[in-house]
Amino acid sequence: MIRPSFRSPSFRWQALGWQALALAAVALIIVMFTKNASQHLAARHIATGFGFLREAAPIPIGESLLSYTPSVSSYGRAFLIGILNTLKVAIPGCLLATLLGTLIGIARISPIPLLARLAAVYVEVLRDLPLLLQLLFWYGVFQTLPAPRQSFRPLAGVFLSNRGMRFPALAWQSGFGWILFAALAGIALAIVLARATALSPHRARRLAAFLPIPLFPALVFAVTRPTIIIAWPALRGFNFQGGMTISPEYAALTTGLVLYTASYVAEIVRGGLISVARGQWEAGAALGLSRAAALRLIVLPQALRLIIPPMTSQYLNLVKNSSLAVAIGYQDLVSIADTALNQTGQAIEGIGLIMAVYLTISLAISLAMNLYNARIARRTR
Repeated sequence: MIRPSFRSPSFRWQALGWQALALAAVALIIVMFTKNASQHLAARHIATGFGFLREAAPIPIGESLLSYTPSVSSYGRAFLIGILNTLKVAIPGCLLATLLGTLIGIARISPIPLLARLAAVYVEVLRDLPLLLQLLFWYGVFQTLPAPRQSFRPLAGVFLSNRGMRFPALAWQSGFGWILFAALAGIALAIVLARATALSPHRARRLAAFLPIPLFPALVFAVTRPTIIIAWPALRGFNFQGGMTISPEYAALTTGLVLYTASYVAEIVRGGLISVARGQWEAGAALGLSRAAALRLIVLPQALRLIIPPMTSQYLNLVKNSSLAVAIGYQDLVSIADTALNQTGQAIEGIGLIMAVYLTISLAISLAMNLYNARIARRTR
């Protein structure tokens, strides 16, 4: 019996035909489901469609990056605020969990027994406790802080109370946009220069690679000379006025997600580091490198090939776990959407929007991590 080759044109056309048939079947199922749902909703006189996004939303939102007025702003704006609140947790959460998890993962293989055991205890305890329980614990911790009049003042102008953390804020001026752009350009140039001088024996040259970070913004500031206005918080009545606030709900959610995810990141980093042959450490020592330098220049770049793929899953888990914010009162996308669908009765559209947003964020993270992983694989091949 002659079997067709996988590379033959007939086999490829046959495979494409089966794929087209499968897609057609899925599309047919979706059309049937949509038609059936529309008929049943119409029979019960339930409105359908996304027109409700233009209606005024009587949803009180306590924490928002955009201006919002209940019963004046639309449901669409409320959904946008929910998306931004979710990203406000997800982006810093991924960065902080990566930093903390990497440090703990390195500590797990430390030659200092006490440090290695403390890191192991952290990992085991945090991974064995449910995330929801940890979020409730941290929310309770932040709620037990004293009232504003008895708030802690660890630094000048910084207040810690059960209303959150209030600290001075810089009032945004027109020239700050150019300064921010210059800072980003300085960071990008510093990364390029740091890679170019990573193996340089001159320490001063390696440190000079980071000069663009403060130099570029300073030059732009000297040219534009924007007015600097700092809003200092002050106690007015029963609460603070002025400055910027980190709410207890946001602090509890971010703290819980970072500490929980960092325990998994630490194990990923530890697994990647111990997968590198011991001879690589010895080669670094033979070249006169310290243990930290050997880790940064030799071991860690090789371990990234094994670290990056599972790290993607942890980033996705952190984003999806942020939906537990509803348990502690933080108004993220799920919380605002849940209130909106209860008010409008359009549950299918509301849940569909939630699914679409989380799917978009997850696909964006996966795409970015896959591109970075492909670049790492090419560079270390």
